[in-house]
Amino acid sequence: MRTSIATVCLSGTLDQKLVAAREAGFDGVEIFEPDLVAAPQSPEAIRARAEQLGLSLDLYQPFRDFEGVGPELLEPNLRRARAKFALMNRLGIETMLLCSNVATARSGDEHLAAAQLRLLGDAAERFGVRIAYEALAWGRFVDSYEAAARIVRLSDHPRVGLCLDSFHILSKGHDPEAIETIPAEKIFFVQMADAPLLSMDVLSWSRHHRLFPGEGGFDLGTFMGHLARTGYDGPVSLEIFNDTFRQSDPFATALHARRSLRWLEHETASSLGPTRGGRAVQMTTDALPSVAPPADVNYVELRTRELPELRRLLRQLGFNSRGTHRTKAVELWSQGDARIVLGAPDSTRPQPTVAGIGLSVSDPATALRRARDLFAPDVPRDEAAGDEPLVGVRAPDGSEVFFGAEGTTEPKWVDEFGSPPPEESPMIDRVDHVNLAQPWQYFDAAVLFFHAVLDLHAEASIDVAAPVGLVRSQVLRSDDGVLRIALNLVPSGASEDAILPQHVAFATSDVLSFARASRERGFRPLDIPANYYDDLEARFALDPALLDGLRELNVMYDRDESGEFLHFYTHPVGTVFLEVVERRGAYAGYGALNAPVRLASQYRHRHSANEGEPA
Repeated sequence: MRTSIATVCLSGTLDQKLVAAREAGFDGVEIFEPDLVAAPQSPEAIRARAEQLGLSLDLYQPFRDFEGVGPELLEPNLRRARAKFALMNRLGIETMLLCSNVATARSGDEHLAAAQLRLLGDAAERFGVRIAYEALAWGRFVDSYEAAARIVRLSDHPRVGLCLDSFHILSKGHDPEAIETIPAEKIFFVQMADAPLLSMDVLSWSRHHRLFPGEGGFDLGTFMGHLARTGYDGPVSLEIFNDTFRQSDPFATALHARRSLRWLEHETASSLGPTRGGRAVQMTTDALPSVAPPADVNYVELRTRELPELRRLLRQLGFNSRGTHRTKAVELWSQGDARIVLGAPDSTRPQPTVAGIGLSVSDPATALRRARDLFAPDVPRDEAAGDEPLVGVRAPDGSEVFFGAEGTTEPKWVDEFGSPPPEESPMIDRVDHVNLAQPWQYFDAAVLFFHAVLDLHAEASIDVAAPVGLVRSQVLRSDDGVLRIALNLVPSGASEDAILPQHVAFATSDVLSFARASRERGFRPLDIPANYYDDLEARFALDPALLDGLRELNVMYDRDESGEFLHFYTHPVGTVFLEVVERRGAYAGYGALNAPVRLASQYRHRHSANEGEPA
């Protein structure tokens, strides 16, 4: 698959965008006209710069409002086109994107549109360039790829073909299967974009909410399967209009974008199946290495300056210290199969408090190969003689994911901390889920990372009301629920003291007994207001004894048709807090209706502490 990216996807100057695309491994770029107009370099210098970087310039775009016009506008349109064709010659670009008319068309007559495109093709012939006609989802008369294909066929010109854009097709609910009826030689260019499934006008949806493949709700694997069966072998490009990406570091965004196309290549191969079916498939469509879901969450690593306070909290929750690593400045705390690696922040680079997750997998080497195929950077682990080998990669926010060999007993690396396991019966079973607060510039990239690298499946995102604004939450999980990652988007513009803490949730079989035992060790849970329990009684008509127990212990409750969920929270320690949960029956959620109450309580506690008031 030849890969390309539109310069509109990236922030920075045109030269920075070209360098970022090259460093991320793209083969070429689309030049977005405003980027060229604003650039101080001449077209010839831009062409030379792209050649120096080893990038092809694949498309010049956009050319607007041409077809369906009256005779008074046709000649001005052709004059405008000839000027752009001459510019393309200077840039060395062979294909121009022509968007279907949204403003000046006075007729929807497809024969008229075809005749005008034929004239445009004649003009393109003289400059040796091509026209890729694209149906915009909001085109005045032409808003479907099948209509655009009919017009291209009627124009009957070798210089006139189609541009297929997944957003314009799928956002309108059009069936992409008919792509297979289009001759490959008439598909001049392909643009890919994903998007969340929203109910809003399609223009606003397109301009502000497109996503890279793998981050939204479109079935892009099937779309690409239809395309591949035509025999198309041209560039597959990304055209993403998204406010976040255009404010983010262009090098990080370009790498994120390249990862999305590698994932899309895998989805295409999966869609085509082992026979690759239909007509000959010219695109390279290699599947990623297949990985089994993790057997367990081996450990969670926390990095914080508040080490004494976090140690005290872990003791109150019944965790046992397993000692300090023999060669590294980290310590291990455990209870049951839940393990916390605890250390001070790394002063050499930014690092979130939840600094790492260790996973037990059946084949660490294959898991690492898949991650590398998706351009995840390696995290080298300093290993002394006798240390258990672990391999890991870095997530977009700087946290780490390590893969260790699956086993039936405690992992071997635990021996590197020295202390034997405690003898008393644990009340915590394992890690239930990990909640990672994500700064705005990393959220979408994190969704793609965990979806693609770990083969986790994204659940529907929700918005949760918090004192600092609406918090977008997205859960990704393995099919068996062993690994659950909840991503929370920090509201844009939030001040430093409003940053959402991250948290780790532990599973127990009896949360009320656990809460009482923790209280006897001096634990004080996050305060939940009495109004919450009054509302709980009204919603669920709980047994009075259960309700009294929940109220007494500050335990929260949820229920659905599959089961029940009981859980409580600790106060934040710096930018992390802990949660203990009990799932009854087949309950698979996270108590979403309780989240606003928890967020408000944490906010109140933090601000009371900052102001010197009793918390």
